[in-house]
Amino acid sequence: MTQTDICFCPVTLSCPKALEDWNGVILGLLSHGRQTPVHLGRVMDAAPDFAMGYAARGLFCLMTGRAEVIAAARDAHATALAMAAQTSITPREAGWIAALGLWLEGKPTAAIAAVEQVLATLPQDTLSAKLGHGIRFLLGDSVGMRASVERSLGAHGDHHSCRGYLLGCHAFTLEETGDYALAERTGRAGLELAGDDAWGLHAVAHVYDMTARPDAGLALIDTNTAAWQGANNFRYHVWWHKALLHMERGEMDFALCLYDAQIRADKTDDYRDIANATSLLMRLELEGVDVGHRWQELADFSKRRVDDGCLVFADLHYLLALTGADRGAAAAQMTARFARDAAKSGEMPARVDAPGTAALAGLTAFAEGRYDSAFLNLAAARPLMSTIGGSHAQRDVFERMTIDAGLRAGRFDATSAILRDRLKQRGGHMDRFAATRFDTLNTGRGLAAQ
Repeated sequence: MTQTDICFCPVTLSCPKALEDWNGVILGLLSHGRQTPVHLGRVMDAAPDFAMGYAARGLFCLMTGRAEVIAAARDAHATALAMAAQTSITPREAGWIAALGLWLEGKPTAAIAAVEQVLATLPQDTLSAKLGHGIRFLLGDSVGMRASVERSLGAHGDHHSCRGYLLGCHAFTLEETGDYALAERTGRAGLELAGDDAWGLHAVAHVYDMTARPDAGLALIDTNTAAWQGANNFRYHVWWHKALLHMERGEMDFALCLYDAQIRADKTDDYRDIANATSLLMRLELEGVDVGHRWQELADFSKRRVDDGCLVFADLHYLLALTGADRGAAAAQMTARFARDAAKSGEMPARVDAPGTAALAGLTAFAEGRYDSAFLNLAAARPLMSTIGGSHAQRDVFERMTIDAGLRAGRFDATSAILRDRLKQRGGHMDRFAATRFDTLNTGRGLAAQ
């Protein structure tokens, strides 16, 4: 028996309570809510033959970027296939099972294609749109994210209860593709419809980061607490954005206070939380702030992740922690693992090969004070850095390190070109970092001329 869920899509659940919890899964995933796994557990208790539920469990595991959950994802896929063989399932549910299987085979792009097949016939399926959005985010495919969302917008009219969440996704893709004014309008419109959309809120916060408007960004976060207070660990990322906005205002001490009070209030080892923490500490160190002992607890977690190899984005942030805490042996172990992974075939090993190995070498050299080598490696990695995933704002820590390495190495012309390109990506908006580095560049050129 099928029922219709909140996305106006058929779902093979016969129990009304199971459908209610399935809708809770959908809304939880869209809003980054804390109760998403609770709702999914209830669905599976009520409908142990629900194949799509197992596929969702496996896909959610892979989204965490943790090696130890791959086995659980494989088990979920096997169970999903077994349940699908015993019951009649919808094409949407089959598409999710196929997507999980392809991702497990190391083919995330093919997994996205399976999700797009679902959306081709069910463009109103906000859940599948969010899934494809999330996988593309891990691959750094901002153009693909935008195109996918825009194909589904027409099926998310005013009658669609999830329209606000899709607008939040659209806002993020608009920001990542440089359409800042439309991203701001779209994100704010989405928040009016879905006040608990942490992703949509953060999309607008990205706009204010990229356009150097910290006051507007802080006001946005402070006046939309409903969008992030009930979120899962994504709320730490919102606090991270808040810290960046305070840094833009020159309030370095306040940013460090936010690190202690909010961003690392819970000492988790989720790679996204580690990324928030390490990138903020590095930004602060680049501004001359002494961050003290804070690298140590991050390095304790990161040394356990040296052999994970799920995401280059995660690995590079683990390395920041290891080098920040002078864990040379663990950093060397990661370098060796990168070399092994880069020699393999597949989508993710290709990203380890380029830009991963050059970026890793550059970050290591930077930590060791070998700034010329750091600059050459980071600059070589730079054209492909978007493919490691994350956002412009998240990857900007590597951009800043590249620029500072170039300035310290005296490579003024090449560094000037990167500074100008960074400014262009931000629509010509001069942020505090760019302004201070252009000053440093001009001073360095003057001294060199003398």
